Amino acid sequence: MGYSTGSYARSDLGATFLTGRRARRRPVSWMAVAAVVVSLFALLPLGFVIFSAFQAGWPTVVELVFRPRVGELLTNTIFLMLLTVPLTAVLATALAWLTERSDLPGVRIWSWLAVAPLAVPAFVHSYAWVTLIPGIHGLFAGVFISVIAYFPFLYLPISAALRRLDPALEDAASSLGLSPARVFLRVVLPQLRLALCGGGLLVALHLLAEYGLYGFIRFDTFTTAIIDQFQSTFNGAAANMLAGVLVSCCLVLLTMEMLIRGQERYARVGSGAARQQPRIRLGRMTLPCLVLPLVVALVSLGVPILTVGRWLIAGGADVWRLDEIGLALGQTLVLALLGGLVATVAAIPMAWISIRAPGWLQRILEGTNYVAGSLPGVVVALALVTVAIRVVPPLYQTLFTIVVAYGLMFLPRALISLRASIAQAPVELERAAGNLGRPPLRALWATTIRLSAPGAAAGMALSALGIMNELTATQMLAPNGTRTLAMAFWNYSGEIDYAAAAPYAAIMVAMSLPLTWLLYVQSKKMAGR
Repeated sequence: MGYSTGSYARSDLGATFLTGRRARRRPVSWMAVAAVVVSLFALLPLGFVIFSAFQAGWPTVVELVFRPRVGELLTNTIFLMLLTVPLTAVLATALAWLTERSDLPGVRIWSWLAVAPLAVPAFVHSYAWVTLIPGIHGLFAGVFISVIAYFPFLYLPISAALRRLDPALEDAASSLGLSPARVFLRVVLPQLRLALCGGGLLVALHLLAEYGLYGFIRFDTFTTAIIDQFQSTFNGAAANMLAGVLVSCCLVLLTMEMLIRGQERYARVGSGAARQQPRIRLGRMTLPCLVLPLVVALVSLGVPILTVGRWLIAGGADVWRLDEIGLALGQTLVLALLGGLVATVAAIPMAWISIRAPGWLQRILEGTNYVAGSLPGVVVALALVTVAIRVVPPLYQTLFTIVVAYGLMFLPRALISLRASIAQAPVELERAAGNLGRPPLRALWATTIRLSAPGAAAGMALSALGIMNELTATQMLAPNGTRTLAMAFWNYSGEIDYAAAAPYAAIMVAMSLPLTWLLYVQSKKMAGR
């Protein structure tokens, strides 16, 4: 009898174990299938470029790619990146060191002012400087405005990295007789490589994708040439080949970042020092060091704000056309909410398997999503335009198409936030829900999805912020009659009616500031401050 009871007990235990194992396996396979489907959609723009090249044939590719115009655009792009990225890195590193490592007066204010330019769209920066200095144009104008518009993308990761460094390493180097400058170059700077590479890649990808900034100052890039070609003659072959060169530049940048980043280990063994690096006293250099953040704040925030304010005052009450502004604001909010929701929902399967089922499939799919997310919006728009016209014409210039484009473009933003949030949700709760008989989808919804809701909301907010200021894909894909804040601003500024464009610029900045503040606060919380 004892043996029989024990066998029954083992049988029940085995049944329970198998039930739990099946409950764990089913959502993995279901999520993996969903992640594969999302990744295939994300690869659509890249597949479109390859298909266009094969369809055109090698002679046409040679004729359209190897021509003086493409060489001119490539030269502009290379010089733009070679000048902008290093200058941005130097400026961001200097500001990060002053705000994180020195006793600069008002350090918290300067730290916030170094992040706040993210709330000003790049084309608003260009609009401000063009109206202030009408003759500003060309390469050096593009470099200058790009640096002041994009340096926060490098400042944030560099300042976060400086806060997390172990001060014991610098103390050891100083005890060996190294000067502060040599300690920074030999100990601190190598540990900032990941932040510099990641932020530099982000800046370079923005340079490739930006249209409005360079359109204002009449500086030709691949993106401006593609949109001009598309809007003037709808020359599909020429625009597609330019898009192919643009995608090749993106892939080259991704490869270079991976090679420069290397495979060195940056994590320390053990907890490290439980103290912060003491701030360096500037002494007599305090006033000269204050000049840098002051000048940066004036050119990156003061000029846009003062310019927009000047045009609002010059235009008076007549520029506040509330019916037009209300319509543009409503359409912008609807598109931002829908696009952010689609990007967040599409990111759930990939974020889930990256935490719950890591492996070779997860690594491939995650890399696919990041590569696809790095493609410029103009390439995504061209791909969806071509697919809609040739395969499903009723979807051309519809709400569905533009929302799908937003989902593809801003999927990585939602993925990063969701992945971090799901990692903090205990997997045992999900397994327990499955063992209690709930279907995989309901178990997932009742536990992990609910616990990761704050991360999903943050990812949706970041995606919505990008959508509110998005211009290129919206111009090419939006349904007839659509007039977002960015589109209205661009139309009025293109007509040299800068006063009428000012209210739209002011609203975009006002809507972006709260989200930028949340991003700044979150970066401080992650460092325990």
